[in-house]
Amino acid sequence: QVQLMESGGGLVQAGGSLRLSCAASGRIFRTGRLGWYRQASGQQLELVATTTRDGNTDYADFAEGRFTISVDNTDNSLYLQMNMLKPEDTAVYKCNFQVRSPMPGSFWGPGTQVTVSS
Repeated sequence: QVQLMESGGGLVQAGGSLRLSCAASGRIFRTGRLGWYRQASGQQLELVATTTRDGNTDYADFAEGRFTISVDNTDNSLYLQMNMLKPEDTAVYKCNFQVRSPMPGSFWGPGTQVTVSS
């Protein structure tokens, strides 16, 4: 069973930076896209950024130019560097792995809270 755990969230002032990490455990051989999503209070879950393990990235418009997604293939860790944070970036950020083998599935972490003060 694949398990994901996010870390790195917290309280930061507008204009600041945070680096989120997603640690994966369990057997992961082949994957599809790995991604970060966020959900603000009372809002729907929305995509922030995704990547493949060979670096094919995709960003939401609000993340382009401010956020950078990356993956460490040695231990299946996923990262999200967030710069120039805005109050509207406040949300719970969750990582997602689309695993293809050995056991296909879509796996989510519990999330980490990011709060940006104005």
